[in-house]
Order: sequence, then structure tokens, then C-alpha cells
Amino acid sequence: MANKVKNLVVAQSGGPTCVINSSLRGVIEASREFSNIGTVYGAFHGIEGVLKEELLDLSVQTEEEVALLRYTPVAGSIGTCRYKLREKQTEDFERVIEVFKAHHVGYFLYNGGNDSMDTANKIAQLAQSRGLELVGVGVPKTIDNDVGDSEFQLIDHTPGYGSAAKYWMHMVQYANEENKGSCPADPVLVMQAMGRKIGFIPAAARLADPKRQMPLQIYLAESPCSLEQLTDNVNASLRQNGRCIVVISEGFHVGSLGEVKDSFGHTSFSSSQITVGQAVVNHLNKAGIAAKGAARGNISGTDQRHSMAYASIVDLDEAYRAGQKAVELAATGQGGSMSTILRESGFIYNVRYDRVPLPVVANSERTFPAAWVAPGGYDVTDDFVRYAKPLTGEEMLTLPMLNGRQRMTQFTPVFAEKKLAAYVPQADRK
Repeated sequence: MANKVKNLVVAQSGGPTCVINSSLRGVIEASREFSNIGTVYGAFHGIEGVLKEELLDLSVQTEEEVALLRYTPVAGSIGTCRYKLREKQTEDFERVIEVFKAHHVGYFLYNGGNDSMDTANKIAQLAQSRGLELVGVGVPKTIDNDVGDSEFQLIDHTPGYGSAAKYWMHMVQYANEENKGSCPADPVLVMQAMGRKIGFIPAAARLADPKRQMPLQIYLAESPCSLEQLTDNVNASLRQNGRCIVVISEGFHVGSLGEVKDSFGHTSFSSSQITVGQAVVNHLNKAGIAAKGAARGNISGTDQRHSMAYASIVDLDEAYRAGQKAVELAATGQGGSMSTILRESGFIYNVRYDRVPLPVVANSERTFPAAWVAPGGYDVTDDFVRYAKPLTGEEMLTLPMLNGRQRMTQFTPVFAEKKLAAYVPQADRK
């Protein structure tokens, strides 16, 4: 493989992030440095693009457009998907191999979470069993920071999390200023954060107030309590401070929400009939709060992962290097692995880029450390702050502008010529 020129396909899966395109830029630019990598294709809308043979030629894009990926949020450039390749979908797996053979693909990079790492590994193994020399490598991504293990030995943090944490650091600062000024009428503000079952995103609210001067309460999905207990906690803050800010995970248990599930079986909270944040606001106002006025809600949505103005420069740089590392692993035949970010020991924040086996990542599941949940259950400890603060950086990102609007990547729609018959993915068939 090392001496043969083969093409590379990069695909993205799941919810995007502010820095996913920085990893894509790292893949494109690093691929130019290896003589055994030919054309780089972007699978349009993830693995669905492979199945439909929709391969965007990234090698013909201008250097300027590729460089602008650093400042372009989420997945508009090559798309993402929530299509899951399940083991019973044998036709889908065979189709992927056919497409890769037809386009002389020897390298497959999948940017995503645990499910994507599992898919990348299965495709590479199947390809090799069919006589196709294919190296599969994973690129880590998720704002939830749930890829890897709870001991942070497989990966310290995932690209995307630092920017989501920075977003919440600023949002809580701004919300506190409003709540401080408007508390005679609106003493309670409930803010809902992403995080189905892991609390890293709502925990980042503490970064807005590391000295604990705000009347801030943080409720993680991992530390449930009844709505009655939450109301008692809020009322205690109202009696002491005259106001209260509540940051709560979208996955916090409050009863039925009329949940809507995606193809991965995950709850799409913003698509469900009611949100956790609204349920809490409704309960507080119905039960009665210990102050004049009412509770109000602020339900953030996909802005948590696409607000580029709040992207962490540290996160952008690390995402780029994770993409570069993935290409290095692929080009040197180190398939079956994921590029990873590992924190060096010591007082000064520093990381190194390495590899971990795909099967190990795919079968792991990170949980929020119980030791980082503060006594009482509705705050996080200083140890979490020390972990998360370096990921957000010190400066705000300066964005390229044109006529008052942000200048983003606009790829030329040059696709590889289709060589196979049209195909409908198995899960999409009626």
C-alpha cells in the first residue's frame, strides 16, 4: 500500500461542530504531503454519499477555499448524515466496497463519534476480506465529549467540545448580566444545554463563574433529582440571593417529553413535543417560586455547535492537527486506528497526537466523572474547571468578513464521474 497511489475518501457523521471543518482542512492539506495519496474525495453527506456514489473532488478546490474551512462552521462544505450502517445491511456494506473499488480508494477517513469509529473499522475489515487494500482511520468529533473512556486514557477530549464549552461560558455570563438587571420581574432563568446523557456541556456553565459569585445551579443528566427538589433548591437561592440561574441538561429526567428518535436511536430533544427546560419553567411557575415574578426559559438549539464567533482557537488548532494525524496514520499503513489527543502531565497545558485502536474506541463509553459532581448534585467541582478551562482558549476568533457578512468556504461542485448503477440505501427503501 505504501508504494501505491490510492485515492482517499473522507466522510462525516452525526451532529457537526464549530471545528469539524478544521479537521477536514487538516485532512486535505496533509494529504498533499504524501506521494501515495492521490485524489481526496469528500463523501457528500457522509456514508450516504458513498452509497450514492456522490464524491466531491476536494483536490481541485482552491487553496483559499480550503484555508477558509478554519472559519466555516458545521458541515455545509461536504455534509454529514445520521445514517447508521447496521450489520444486517449487508447490501450497504457491499455497495461501499464496490464504490471504493470503482474509484481506486485505498484510504477511508471517518470523522465522528463511537458509532463512526465502529463503522470505519467494519468497512476496512470487510474490504480487506474482499481483496481490496483499504486503510480505515477515524477522526474524533463531538461536542458532547463522550468519545473514549472515563479515565481519559484513550482521548483527553474531542474536537468540538472546547468550542461548545466556550459558547456556554459566554452565554452564562451574558445571561447573568440580564438576570441581575431584570430580577425584580424575572428572578429565575432556566437555560437548557445539549447533552443527552453526559454532562460535559452543561458543566461548562461553571467556567463563566469559577469563583462562584453567581447564584448558579447546574443540573447534569447524571445527577437527577425530582422537580420538587429542584424547586426547593431554586427557592433557597431566591431567599438568599433574590434570583437564580439554572443550567440544565436536555437529558435531565423530568418525565415524558413526547420523544422523537433519530436513526441511531438517540432522542432528538429539539424535535420532541416539549423540552426539559420548558418543563422545568412550567413546574416552577405552577408550584410557585419564593419571589415576586416568574421563571423564564432560554432553550439553546443548534447554535451551541454552529456559533462560529465563540469557537475556541485551541479547539480549532487541535481539530486541524487531529485531521493531519489521521492522514499520517492512513498514509503510513496504520489502519484500524483513530487519531487522538492526549494531555501531557504537568501544570502547563500541552497535548500530543497519537493513535488508539478503532475497536477499543468503538466499544468504549465515557461518563462524566462522579468525583467532578459537587456535593448536593447541582454543581461541578474545581477539578472540572481545571480540566475544561484550557480547552476554551484566551482570545476570541477574528472572522474574515466581506461586505459585512462572514466569508465562508464555497467549494466548487466538482464530483467524481459515477461508474456504477444508481443505488438506494437499504434503510431508505420502502
